[in-house]
Amino acid sequence: MFHLFIPWYLRKFPEFLYLSCYKRNGANGRTGKEWKKLLPYLRSRLGSDCNICESLTSGPCHAIDITREAIREGVDAVIAVGGDGTLHEVVNGFFWAGKPVSNHDQKAVHTTALGLIPLGTGSDFARTFGWKNDPHYAIERIAKGFRSQVDVGVISGESGEPHYFINVADIHLSAKAGYYASRYKKFGNLCYVIGALQAFFDHHNKDLRIKVDDGDWEVYSQVTALCIGNAKYFGGGMKISPNAHPTSRNFEVVVLQDFKWYDFILKLHKLYNGTHLSVKNVSSRRACSIEVEEVGSSCSIFVQSDGEYLGFLPRKFTILPGAIEMIC
Repeated sequence: MFHLFIPWYLRKFPEFLYLSCYKRNGANGRTGKEWKKLLPYLRSRLGSDCNICESLTSGPCHAIDITREAIREGVDAVIAVGGDGTLHEVVNGFFWAGKPVSNHDQKAVHTTALGLIPLGTGSDFARTFGWKNDPHYAIERIAKGFRSQVDVGVISGESGEPHYFINVADIHLSAKAGYYASRYKKFGNLCYVIGALQAFFDHHNKDLRIKVDDGDWEVYSQVTALCIGNAKYFGGGMKISPNAHPTSRNFEVVVLQDFKWYDFILKLHKLYNGTHLSVKNVSSRRACSIEVEEVGSSCSIFVQSDGEYLGFLPRKFTILPGAIEMIC
């Protein structure tokens, strides 16, 4: 897996540095081809204000390290060029050892902003803002430079570094489906359908214990999937948490219980248009933090965030209100 990062040096007030990236082999090679076509337009639109230079990373997670270094050097914005996976890595680059990465220059008056030029297979995060999946449109939006504080979710476990997400984190069947879907990216958005079918073969609903906002533990029986939405969409356009928004300062937690394989076939259209909250065995609630663990000890409940596999339960999910300034 490769990424491409492009620093943009803008000579306006204040001085800017934009850092962009994409997966060169993303979307079965289509991302790289699209970027080559897009670059001349980017130069013509912003070339008078910036110097553009490209730097190829060495593999997965390198985007995190490069983003951190760019922020420490005082860049004005980091623009992720790619799909949700690219955005996910860049978001994690805004943090280190449980804290936001900061500029080496303690006298700096501006913070590094986050931007997105959607390219690649998935652009679920962009859908929440109603952004077109059009890189030319995105460049115009970025050129305007309007900013808004957005929330970020942080995931902590029994050990290890915290992990961050900006879109949706999910547990059990949907997370397992995402894990399998990652193997079929060459099929485009169809990979999510293939992943879901494969996940169903050995799926069993499980009882989960949940604690919301430091309240009492509650048992949810026969959970099929649990989704923690900071934004609305996942899985290639499925509107899983229809009331979530990255500026709301809380999550929307959606729980699907006792679903069978045929329930997904019969109700799939409701999951995509966001009307599933009225379906039997689907519940929704707001939360600033949620702890989830399995009743029992099978250690087989998958966890993912923004489509990235993170391992198994138990986990705690906490909102960080207004953690990142985003170019909207």
